[in-house]
Amino acid sequence: MIGSVLLLTRKDVASLMKHADYLSAVEAAFRADKEGRAASPMPMHIDGDGGVFHAKGAALIDGGAYVALKFNGNFPQNSERFGLPTIQGAIFLCDAGNGSLLAIFDSIEVTLMRTAAASALAAKHLARKDARILSICGCGDQGRVQAAALSEVISFEKAYAWDIDAGKAVAFAREMGKTLGFKFQCVEDCRAATIAADVIVTATTAAQPFLTLSDVAPGAFVAAVGADSPHKNEIAPALMAAAKIIVDVLGQCAEMGDLRAAIAAGAIAPDDVYADLGDIVTGCKPGRQSSRDIIIFDSTGTALQDVASAARAYERAVAAGSGQMIALGAL
Repeated sequence: MIGSVLLLTRKDVASLMKHADYLSAVEAAFRADKEGRAASPMPMHIDGDGGVFHAKGAALIDGGAYVALKFNGNFPQNSERFGLPTIQGAIFLCDAGNGSLLAIFDSIEVTLMRTAAASALAAKHLARKDARILSICGCGDQGRVQAAALSEVISFEKAYAWDIDAGKAVAFAREMGKTLGFKFQCVEDCRAATIAADVIVTATTAAQPFLTLSDVAPGAFVAAVGADSPHKNEIAPALMAAAKIIVDVLGQCAEMGDLRAAIAAGAIAPDDVYADLGDIVTGCKPGRQSSRDIIIFDSTGTALQDVASAARAYERAVAAGSGQMIALGAL
């Protein structure tokens, strides 16, 4: 029906897409981008009162032709101040051929899951094959989905959980141990969580780096996902300089990721980045070549992930009859 739009709630999306589905969609997006079948401009950044807004858009010509725009608010103090999620927003999915608005999604589920999928995709190529110990730094919702997604591609035997709020780490370790079926140990000291880990996730709202070179063992893989705004920074410049760096999108990371902070500190230059994830996925660059390399995946979150995930969810929703049709364009 002309002017009708499919409205999908977070619950709708969760019923349609699991971790493996996001992994497949995200991998297809990075491959499509590298092969010239996708495009994404730099995000728009708007300061709010106590947080920021990001507008991220991308086009995907991969089986179907879609354009998506995601508008998210990221307010780290929301839980304590208002009892609201840190990230809230919407995704608008359009037909790239005629401009029609196809669907409006709640963005929370897609943002969490596609971010975790990118980490899992990177770890599949860049973590050591014998990786068995996981460390989660930042025990919020993103930490939860990161642990679950990574467990889909790596057979972990043990994990550590650390958060600046020790109570969150305790609850996280108890919950995730039951959910994922291996032991999670909460620790009060970040280094105790990371120095023995093969795979480390940093998923915090930190404005100052807390993960240093002395906190990471040779051969570790680090998924740095918290620094998605210019004022955030989790990874110390010296650690970035000592590591092999893979980015999701080079220009974006140079402006808003841990790469930005390392460049600003004079520790590295953009040319020091080894590859982007598309290079690794398509085989343009080899992945891990040494068991002793520290490899950092600087993940700022690209709209390529959003459009691919949203397109996959939309097609499944249409096939399943999920969601609610609204006559947004009716007169």
